[in-house]
Amino acid sequence: MPRKKRRRNEAVRLAPHEVDGMRTVGRFAAGLLKKVAKIIEPGITTEDIDQLVHEETEKRGAISAPLGYPQGSAHPFPKHCCTSVNHVVCHGIPSPRHVLRDGDIINVDVTPIIDGFHGDTSRTFIVGDADPEVRRLVDDTYESMRLGIAQVRPGAYVGDIGHAIQVFAEGRGHSVVRQFAGHGIGTIFHGPPTISHVGKRGTGERLEPGMTFTVEPMINMGDWRCQILSDHWTVVTIDQSLSAQFEHTVTVTDDGVEILTLAEGDTFDLSTE
Repeated sequence: MPRKKRRRNEAVRLAPHEVDGMRTVGRFAAGLLKKVAKIIEPGITTEDIDQLVHEETEKRGAISAPLGYPQGSAHPFPKHCCTSVNHVVCHGIPSPRHVLRDGDIINVDVTPIIDGFHGDTSRTFIVGDADPEVRRLVDDTYESMRLGIAQVRPGAYVGDIGHAIQVFAEGRGHSVVRQFAGHGIGTIFHGPPTISHVGKRGTGERLEPGMTFTVEPMINMGDWRCQILSDHWTVVTIDQSLSAQFEHTVTVTDDGVEILTLAEGDTFDLSTE
């Protein structure tokens, strides 16, 4: 069935058969992170993680969306996934020189493509044993994402998502990154709507069935501001404080939300408390 052409700046809305495609790639993406979880330990390199993602993606006959992205750029992303360690907020570049140490935290962000559909998800892992305040940051970041996703339903607003995330994270003493946001996704990697992780209830675009996007809050232990390094990709906190992130791809259903990047058998709590 031909895909309906999307107007410029129109939110990504998917037909039921397209959502089926997103489920397939989303489950595979979730499975990639489960495989990554098995090798996370002190002494491995971020290149080891990238190599695993590359091998598993190739084995499935899929494509790694980050590799060479964006097409035609003077500085395309050079690896198959993003590995963001400690004070790196997002878009960290895997390297054989970056060895993980006990107590580190690392966000691994994968986006495989299967049959043209993108499955975008990420998770922050604790390497070995970490201090209690570091574990609290990671746990609170997951809860921020969960509470944001729990707001998604027809008739709700984009601002409802950001509001829930911001109120919880700041109430826990953290800060929320403003410069980067969730995004529409489907047969394109990044499109409308922009899903800010801060906001006010009842503001922004109204959600409708079929709208498909990521919710991916980046939560800092210190200042929310960040900067991009000279490699044109790596984003770090301005004060070198730790940063964590979790991400799921979701679609608005007729009566709520479906998380598309869950592995087979996984569940997700959509309660708002």
